[in-house]
Amino acid sequence: MTRHPRVSGPATLAARRALRTALADLPPGTRVLVACSGGPDSLALAVTVAHLVPEAGWVAEALVVDHGLRAGSAGEASDVVARLRAVGLAASATSVDAGSGTGGPEARARDARWAALRARAAAPGGAAAPEDTAVILTGHTMDDQAETVLLGLARGSGARSLAGMRAVEPGVRRPFLTIRRAQTLAVCDELGLTPVIDPTNAADGPWRAADGTALRRAAVRDRALPALADALGADPVPALARTAFQARRDDDALTERADALLADALLDDARRSRAATRATDDDGPASSSDPVMTLDTAVLAAAHPAVRTRALRAAGERAGWRPGDVKAAHLEALDALVTRYTGQGPAALPGGVLARRCCGRLMLSRRTDQGDEGATWT
Repeated sequence: MTRHPRVSGPATLAARRALRTALADLPPGTRVLVACSGGPDSLALAVTVAHLVPEAGWVAEALVVDHGLRAGSAGEASDVVARLRAVGLAASATSVDAGSGTGGPEARARDARWAALRARAAAPGGAAAPEDTAVILTGHTMDDQAETVLLGLARGSGARSLAGMRAVEPGVRRPFLTIRRAQTLAVCDELGLTPVIDPTNAADGPWRAADGTALRRAAVRDRALPALADALGADPVPALARTAFQARRDDDALTERADALLADALLDDARRSRAATRATDDDGPASSSDPVMTLDTAVLAAAHPAVRTRALRAAGERAGWRPGDVKAAHLEALDALVTRYTGQGPAALPGGVLARRCCGRLMLSRRTDQGDEGATWT
């Protein structure tokens, strides 16, 4: 087996420091799974993991996901697997169907990729104990974090979006959020590796948004961030990353309170029966549909708006919407059913979720038509 020589270039050393710090709590024997597309970020991450495995004692492998959306993608995936094996990292490729489902091509590819990664992370044999499941590592960088903050700001969906991506979440680590995309390119250069450059990641690439314009993240990367740098006379990426860190701390504190509020507002079967018999001036007759979740509007209305909207967001996620599809208008519609109810009908929300108010309750159900964008209100 051939391995790339040990090098001590500044970018490579920075990548190793970032990885050691981010995974310092993982004991020897921990399974780690590197999500590797062959692009500069994930390739730099994979070779850094391969270098640190002997000292850390992890059981490491990489998975290359072929989305099948470009001619020659299967051959590229095989080539990436061969290069990873050459540096001492166990690697395999899998193909997924990203051509069906809801959302744009980016969203479909992301969902298919994460499904494949989580399936591979499960220990051999299927249903594994949590300690037998691999920790998934992704190569997201500080630049990705800055893009996420700007996209969240554009959606107007609050501090949670401004908080960006978590470095640590259940089953997933993003160890490169403290380093720049230019550094991952430099790692590949220092190690003599040629990364795969995916044309779909460019604003003028072949993938387009539904309205025919550039994909949003690609446009932010190629156009918005350079324009900001030009306007401000300084690189905005570090400041945006700091904003994410500060917003994350604030959001964590508010989310803790929101989780407690949601638990208090959630009606169990006995409380649902009592609530259904309660008559109020502003509520209509009870519905015969079976809600996914039923909440006490009086409990929600008494809470601070910042806490209440987070509780409503969490309720929507449990009911089935995807966080990235939620906009400020969706949360406003939910909040109006709680605090500004005047007899309005149900609200159609992302993920096929339907919200309606009845008998002092906010009920979240799944729509049968599954029209997924939640853009209409009835």
